[in-house]
Amino acid sequence: MADRAGPTQAPPGQRRVLAALALAQFICSFAGSNMNVMINDISKDLDTTVQGVQVAITVFLLVMAALMIPGGKLTDRYGRKRCFVVGLVVYAVGALLSAAAPGLGVLILGNSILEGVGTALLIPPVYILTTLLYRDLTSRARAFGIIMALGGIGAAAGPLIGGLITTAISWRAAFVFQALVIAVIVWLSRRIEDPLPPDPTRSFDTTGAILSAAGLVLVVMGILAADNNIWLMIALIVLGVLVLAWFFRSARAKEEAGQEPLLSLSLFRNRTSNLGLVTQNVQWLLLMGTSFTVAAYLQVVRGYDAIQTGVIFTAATLGLLASSLSAEALARRRSQRTLIMTGFVVSVVGVAVLVGLVGGYSTAWAFVPGLLLIGLGLGVMLTPSVNVVQSAFPEEQQGEISGLSRSVSNLGSSFGTAIAGTILVSGLSKGAYAAAMITLAVIGLGGLAAAALLPRKPGGPATRDTPATAPGTHA
Repeated sequence: MADRAGPTQAPPGQRRVLAALALAQFICSFAGSNMNVMINDISKDLDTTVQGVQVAITVFLLVMAALMIPGGKLTDRYGRKRCFVVGLVVYAVGALLSAAAPGLGVLILGNSILEGVGTALLIPPVYILTTLLYRDLTSRARAFGIIMALGGIGAAAGPLIGGLITTAISWRAAFVFQALVIAVIVWLSRRIEDPLPPDPTRSFDTTGAILSAAGLVLVVMGILAADNNIWLMIALIVLGVLVLAWFFRSARAKEEAGQEPLLSLSLFRNRTSNLGLVTQNVQWLLLMGTSFTVAAYLQVVRGYDAIQTGVIFTAATLGLLASSLSAEALARRRSQRTLIMTGFVVSVVGVAVLVGLVGGYSTAWAFVPGLLLIGLGLGVMLTPSVNVVQSAFPEEQQGEISGLSRSVSNLGSSFGTAIAGTILVSGLSKGAYAAAMITLAVIGLGGLAAAALLPRKPGGPATRDTPATAPGTHA
């Protein structure tokens, strides 16, 4: 906490801490997308279907989204570093179990459940620790830029890395790779010092945790049911909305009674943060929805193997890498609002280019321009959206807002995979592929509208020491 070095001269110890936090975000994002290129291999090896693998992927993203808010809240009670390390261990156990899975059920237990739970425990501390350890705006911008860059690269490069490992060895080796990276992160995290002491007396709203998780699960499962039974879809979504309404009513009642709810409703009174959460949700919906759609189309429709699919995704990875690593420089020249709006425009144009070229040409090169633009657009806006939200609240609320922020982002990932996947499995053809991508683009326009409503010069305390934002800064 005492280390407030600027972005140009961070001590070796703090660099190792940042490396641990960034690698944690990388491996969790990687886990959400690398299975996309293993669809055929896993379905054949485990004697299941493409839809079965889609369910495993979506449940992983959904477990993260459903448990991220409780995970963020637990950091206040048990400490940020402890939750981080426990989450890493649970994740590693899940990865190893997935590697040895004899069937889809065990894969869902290891990958979807245990890795999902581990991620929900370890990701909120990444954002809380970064916000608290990097107090000045410039160093925080660089730190968040590195973390979001590796997160975006993990999601975009997941298909390539997963494809290489699957082709060279086996899809099971990809999970062993995850466990090895976790071991490196645990070693690096030895030097992490929790800036705030844990408070064991903090209450935990168990009822709120159950209601929030159940509501989110029902909504996403409703989307997944769309291709089987429209009435079941409507029933699940309506039930999910009702359960979430029950959750918010319970939280309000606890606040009025002077008790501490799982999520303080005051978090939703910040208009700038609310808009930032919407943009985060749509960004990850675009990223994961595009990844699943393109990967499924390449393998199931065009018959490409895992390595070929991964190589095509390199265009998105390079675009995202280039724009994410320019986060600090871009932040000095343009406001957060401008960067987020630009990112959405470039991403939506990228989807249009992708659909147009792939529809007109059979060559694999037709995917490159569109994926490159999508990667560039996402890389431009991922970091400022995080900073808009995190920097809007003081340090005593970082546990809550970090959990909410990551839950909203992972819910976007779940929606992206569920929506696009549901359209695809209803009829894997060029028509279904185009329909899925167009749907993602339309939702992207909704994100653009939310970004346009952001204030040009947002403000609000990120810590007790420094202002949250300044024109042209982000993290």
